[in-house]
Amino acid sequence: MHLRGLSTRRQTWVAAVTAGIVGAGLMAAPAADARPAPEPPLTTMSIKSPPGGANVRVLIFYGSAASGEESPLVNAGIEAIEKIGLSGPADQRFRTEATNDPSVFTNETRLSRFNSIVFLTGGGDVLEPEQEAGLESYMEAGGGFVGIHDAARAEPYSDWFTGLVGARPAAGGPANAQRAVVEVGDRRHPATKDLPVQWKRPDKWLNWAKNPSGSVHTVARVREAGYQPGSGANGWDHPVSWCRDYDGGRSFYTGMGGTVSSYDETDFRAHLRGALLWTTRVSQADCKATITGNYKAERLTQPNQAGQNDQIGEPHGLVTAPDGRVLYIGRGGADSSQPVVTDWNNPEIGKGKGEIHVYDPKTKKVTLAGALTVFGNKGGGDELIKVEEGLLGIELDPRFEENGWVYLHYTPHSQLNRDTRIAERRVSRFTLDLATNKLDLGSEKVLLKWPVQVHSCCHAGGGMTWDSKGNLYIATGDNNSSGFSSGYSGNNPEPNYKGVSFADARRTAGNTNNLNGKILRIHPEPDGTYTLPTGNLFTGQETDEGGGKTRGEIYVMGVRNPARIFVDKQTDTLYAGWVGPDAGSPSTTWGPAKYDTFAVITKASNRGWPYCMGNKQPYRDRNLPDPSKPLGWYDCNAPKNESPNNDGLVNLPPVTGNNIWYSPQGGAPDFPRDAGGVPSYKQEEATYGLPWLKGGGQAAMNGPVYRYDAASSSGTKWPAYWDGKWFVGDFYDADQPRNAVLTDPKTHGDGGLPVHSESLKKIVPIGNDGIKNLMDWKFGPDGALYVLDYGRGFFTSDAKSALWRVTYTGGGPTPAADQLARGAQ
Repeated sequence: MHLRGLSTRRQTWVAAVTAGIVGAGLMAAPAADARPAPEPPLTTMSIKSPPGGANVRVLIFYGSAASGEESPLVNAGIEAIEKIGLSGPADQRFRTEATNDPSVFTNETRLSRFNSIVFLTGGGDVLEPEQEAGLESYMEAGGGFVGIHDAARAEPYSDWFTGLVGARPAAGGPANAQRAVVEVGDRRHPATKDLPVQWKRPDKWLNWAKNPSGSVHTVARVREAGYQPGSGANGWDHPVSWCRDYDGGRSFYTGMGGTVSSYDETDFRAHLRGALLWTTRVSQADCKATITGNYKAERLTQPNQAGQNDQIGEPHGLVTAPDGRVLYIGRGGADSSQPVVTDWNNPEIGKGKGEIHVYDPKTKKVTLAGALTVFGNKGGGDELIKVEEGLLGIELDPRFEENGWVYLHYTPHSQLNRDTRIAERRVSRFTLDLATNKLDLGSEKVLLKWPVQVHSCCHAGGGMTWDSKGNLYIATGDNNSSGFSSGYSGNNPEPNYKGVSFADARRTAGNTNNLNGKILRIHPEPDGTYTLPTGNLFTGQETDEGGGKTRGEIYVMGVRNPARIFVDKQTDTLYAGWVGPDAGSPSTTWGPAKYDTFAVITKASNRGWPYCMGNKQPYRDRNLPDPSKPLGWYDCNAPKNESPNNDGLVNLPPVTGNNIWYSPQGGAPDFPRDAGGVPSYKQEEATYGLPWLKGGGQAAMNGPVYRYDAASSSGTKWPAYWDGKWFVGDFYDADQPRNAVLTDPKTHGDGGLPVHSESLKKIVPIGNDGIKNLMDWKFGPDGALYVLDYGRGFFTSDAKSALWRVTYTGGGPTPAADQLARGAQ
């Protein structure tokens, strides 16, 4: 028998009734005529659709399976909801009726009058099967439901009611009220838009037997780190309030409201008011935005044909054009069938093709736009063999639709000096034929060039981005080996090739006179030159220490390997991420473990490397002539570059703390500090400020800040819920981050931790058949997310190397505009 939509208890009841019918012989019929008997309906109610009307009414049901006096919580809840209904703007007011009589759910005339139903029940089996069927009919007609705290314990045998409330409390958990921080991640829903992002309040916090994240739209989470969650704790992702469109109607549930005092709180009443505005159809809300089934990830490119890179090169970056085209680059690694030259005596050493491909969404075809001959193909191996140079970054001119200008950040093979093992990095402008998607390689205008040592890899950086004023930001890596400092600071001054250090990042990232290990900011001019905007870290004209020791292009110094950067043009705030060194654990001698880092950068600054990491955690200097012996700790507030390889200023700008850092041990590790501010670096004393992430194998891949375009007619754009959220990810996809975070504008420029995080791993799917090795991600003009998967090998492309698109399929807010109780707002 087909029992779709019936609860477990209802299924049992129907089965019993059917068995009785069969036993009585009432289903007997001639074989030729045999048909299944119709399922006996539990109710013949016909609820007005949608229930209620412009004279908005709310039913408060407080029936309980327990006998005795009414709970003080019930009285407090009824009083609060009545006051909510009588207060506020006139167009948001409503009438209330409270009852503990479940027969209301079998009275179709009475039930049809209510726009929404609130469950204040203390839990238990409070409805008979036909009464629950009436509630189900009410929801199917388009009704609204608000469950508060112990409502999650009601109807414990009903699968349908479990779906209605979204989750069931776990056994155990704290019984007493505790003060905690609620992270209010949805800044759009009427129940949360006016609440603090970090809402501090006491309550009785429930744990969930099954975490509902992904199947409901979570509007708020409770931060477990601030209280004792007891057994059955849910971890960093602990939903406390959520909503969903359910069975034809709208359901909102909050686990808060477990104390009488909750109902006296202004903010909690605002929370309930917003929930009621949506469920009564007074206002619209999007309760689909974080339900993972509402997203579709599709691979746009096919595997390359054998021996060709017709679809994709070694993935290294992408950019979206205003007309929807996606341009993406290959660094320089050849097809695995092609030869790799590693002999420095061979003029072909490291010669590769930095390829530019164009995906056209109108034709769904890929064009190989062009290929630069780059130094970038030496294959794998140790750091004295492999190379990370090549075609590293791409950006489009702000007037790309008119001029077809494409900016490329790359290492030309033609400028390689095999004797000194010095190459040239450059940023050049090319012209793309907008009709044919072909790049005119003869149109090159070199804007900026600088030397890089290539005797040893690594850390080339490469990302580029624009601000609203037409300034171009260029991310450069520290051009330094990590193999001579045991994975810590990268400040060993001794290893060099023909006098050029390759293991001392103080020569590059910590050097005010060197363009490596920086984020540069220039203003390109139409003639292919550039000017310097005001507000960079240096002007280039500083007279300090004799003058001539700064570069005016430097906006940010002290970064290690910033592959991806992004400017939010609404605020002109720069967002960046960079890969850290290799130490697997902290050292009381040398300093912190490897920290991969993300930062919100609101002004020119020094971000610390190789002197300090994270929230200004210092490394230790090295003695000479024996760099294996430590000297003193660096001063993050007044760092000095006393390296013999420094040709810039000795006295550096103070270090600005970063917002996100993570190690194999966890997110935002910190330690007790001594009187001088030096952490203990004892792993057993570490605390972790961001429990939602950790590393291991780790390679930070900064993402965009999403901006919702209400004027766009795109049917696949991500919803407004994500507006203003910053996407941070990692090349790897196990415990590493792939999250959307909220930061506090009051503190994020000074290294304030994010205040809320949302996992994206089920939306931007992980795993071998998903987007396993995230290389770049950006939103297109259609509001869809475009993602590059590097593939499963290194220094090459393979069958998994691909361009993907992640679109939203959930539709718009509910209820529909023509279903609003009082008309469109």
